[in-house]
Amino acid sequence: MKNLRNLLITVFLFTLTACGPRTESGSELHSPEVAAEIFTFQHDSFTAFFNNLKSLCGKSFEGRQIYMKEGRESWEDKRMVMHVTVCEEDVVHIPFHLDEDRSRTWMFFNENGELRFRHDHRHEDGTPEEMTMYGGYADAERGTATYQVFPADEYTIEIHPITVESEWVVELKEDMNILSYQLHHEDELLFEAHFDLTQPL
Repeated sequence: MKNLRNLLITVFLFTLTACGPRTESGSELHSPEVAAEIFTFQHDSFTAFFNNLKSLCGKSFEGRQIYMKEGRESWEDKRMVMHVTVCEEDVVHIPFHLDEDRSRTWMFFNENGELRFRHDHRHEDGTPEEMTMYGGYADAERGTATYQVFPADEYTIEIHPITVESEWVVELKEDMNILSYQLHHEDELLFEAHFDLTQPL
């Protein structure tokens, strides 16, 4: 039963989709007061981390699996590439390709001053997959300019309760030489990948 639960967690956390429309009206978006509120993070660590991601804009980096919990399908033989493609005042998009599978995009954005991380997985025709919008808000108490933890948010838990106690960690290691993407569940590391930021493709 435990192995089955672990398999379900893996399938869920790596195949969901994430992309949602902004709800502000055009007039609201053109208001300087509203724009300032939207684009100002509530914590300095959020701002610094977001700016560090933006500094990678326009570049692509190859990665590799560092760890996969025993009993899970290994990605060790798969080619991983992250592309930092969109870098705006309030959003950074990083498509993550796994061999020829281009369904995944990591999304970091400012939501009312909070740093939010979501995953956007889509079908080949561009339409969202059945499950969508999973991720979480950065935990300000644990975050720094190079390290952020994103516990599963209420929406993620609502659509798949097994993700309670799940969290993602994104870390810029060794003076911005490595980007580490990690998945944890119940304080246990399930998966980690490293991307070499010193060798843009």
